[in-house]
Amino acid sequence: MTDLVPSALRPQHPVPRSLSGLVEEFNLELRGDIDGLEVTGVSLSSRAIQPGDLYVGVPGRNSHGAAYAAAAAEAGAVALLTDEAGAAAAAASGLPVLVTPDARAALGAVAAWIYRTDENPATLFAVTGTNGKTSVVYLLFAILRQLGVVSGLTSTAERRIGDVAVTSSLTTPEASELHALLARMREAEVRAVGVEVSAQALSRHRVDGLVFDIAGFTNLSHDHLDDYADMDEYFQSKLELFQPDRSRRGVITVDSDWGRRMVDECRIPVTTLTTRRDGDADWRMTVLAEKAEYTEFLLSGPDNRSLTTRVPLLGWFMAANAALAIVMLVESGYDLDAIAHTLDRDGGIDAYIPGRAERISGDRGPLVYIDYGHSPDAFLNTLAAIRSITDGRVIMVFGADGDRDATKRSDMGAIAARGADVLVVTDFHPRFEDPARIRATLLAAAREAVPGGEFHEVADPRTAFRTALSLAGEGDVILYAGPGHEDYHEVAGVKIPYSARDDSRQALHEAGWL
Repeated sequence: MTDLVPSALRPQHPVPRSLSGLVEEFNLELRGDIDGLEVTGVSLSSRAIQPGDLYVGVPGRNSHGAAYAAAAAEAGAVALLTDEAGAAAAAASGLPVLVTPDARAALGAVAAWIYRTDENPATLFAVTGTNGKTSVVYLLFAILRQLGVVSGLTSTAERRIGDVAVTSSLTTPEASELHALLARMREAEVRAVGVEVSAQALSRHRVDGLVFDIAGFTNLSHDHLDDYADMDEYFQSKLELFQPDRSRRGVITVDSDWGRRMVDECRIPVTTLTTRRDGDADWRMTVLAEKAEYTEFLLSGPDNRSLTTRVPLLGWFMAANAALAIVMLVESGYDLDAIAHTLDRDGGIDAYIPGRAERISGDRGPLVYIDYGHSPDAFLNTLAAIRSITDGRVIMVFGADGDRDATKRSDMGAIAARGADVLVVTDFHPRFEDPARIRATLLAAAREAVPGGEFHEVADPRTAFRTALSLAGEGDVILYAGPGHEDYHEVAGVKIPYSARDDSRQALHEAGWL
C-alpha cells in the first residue's frame, strides 16, 4: 500500500553542521555573525524553509529569491546563501549572508556537504534520454525489490522510498531537495537509488554534488527545442552525464546515431545495448512475444550469458527499457543468473509504472491505454505497439503542450494520423497559449498526412475521451496520449484538477465496460 506524503522527503534526524565550517569549506564571503550557528538543511524556497535551514536565494524569472529572505528568516532560516545582487536585496532581513558568485551553481556541492551525501552507501543509478527514463527507473526499482534490496527512486511521477512516496513537481528535483531525499533514504537504509535525470537537470545544476555509479542512456529524439537551440545542443546536455565528474560507468543504447555518438564522445567506461538484429553491441534484446498483457524478451550478452523474461507492459520499447535496467544492474555488480532466477520465480518483472502505456480497461470492451508520451518518437513507438496487438480500430486522443517546444507539433499530428484510424484532438496543458491554435496545428498536420482521415476536434479532455469511447467497440483500442500520471490540466497559469486515468475509468463505468 502506498503512503502518499504531501511534502518533500527530508531526513527525520538531520545531523547539524557548523556554518563556520561551511564558510571555510567553500571559501564563502561572510557578512554578519555566525558564531555558534549550525545548519541542518537547505532550501531554495522560502515557503519550504524549516528551522535550522540555510536559505539559498537565486535570480528567478520575475524576482530575485533573496527578496524573500525576511520570510525565510521568520520561518527559521539561520543564514542566506546568495550572490552579490541577492546580498543587497536581503540586507534588511537580519540574516547572516554568505556570498558566492553563482548560488545556483554552488547549491549542489553545498547541499551535499550539509546532508553528508558522500556518507551514503547506496548504489546510485542515473537514467537519461528523451523517452523511457521514468520506465527504466521504475523497472530498476521493481527488479531490486524482487531481489530483496531496499530501494528508492526519483522520477517525473514521484519520489519514492519503498512504499512511501510524494508527488513530483520536476522530473529531477532541485539539488537541495535531491540531497535531502538521499539523506532520508540513508536513514531508511536504502541500498540502491534510481534517479531520472533530464537534460534540464544537467544544464541547471540539479544533480550537482553527485557522482553516479551507473548512468544509462535510452534514446534521443525531437523534444525540448524550446530549451535548446538544436538537437546537437540537446545532445551535449545529455553527454555531460557520461563524464568522470558525473558518473563512474555507463550503459548506452546504441540503436541510433545519437547513441553511437554518445559512446564515441563519452569519457567513462561504457557497455552497449541494442534492440536491432543488425546492431553491434555488447548486449542484445530480442522480443519474443508481444501481448496486451506483457512483452516477453531475450537478453543476451558477453560470454554467452542470457536471460529470458517478460515485462507486464505493452511494446518492444518497454522490453528495451527493462533490458537497459537489467544491464545497468549487472554493470553495478548484480549477478545475471541471480536476476534470472528471481524473475523466473516471479513470472517476470513485477512492475507498475504510473501512466506509461498503462492499461486501465477491463476484460470487456475496448482496450484503453493511458500514456505520458508527448513527443513524435513516443507516438510512433506506442502506436506501432498497439497496432501489433489488435485487428480492431486504433483511436487516439491527444493534444500538445502550450508554452513548450512548438516545433514538434506538426510531426506529432502527422505521426498520429498515420498510426491511428481515428484521432480526437483535445487540449493538453495549453498554459498561456491559445488552445484553439494548438489544436489547429495538430489537425492541419494530420489532414496533410492522411487526407480524408477521421479526425475530431473536442477541446475539453473529458468530453474528448468520451467521444473516443463512443466510437470504439469490442476489439478496438483507445490510446490517450499525453497526461499519463498527471493529476491536473494547466490553463492560463491555473492547474485544474484532472486525472486522465481516473476520468477514463469513470467513463468506462458510465459506458458499462467496467
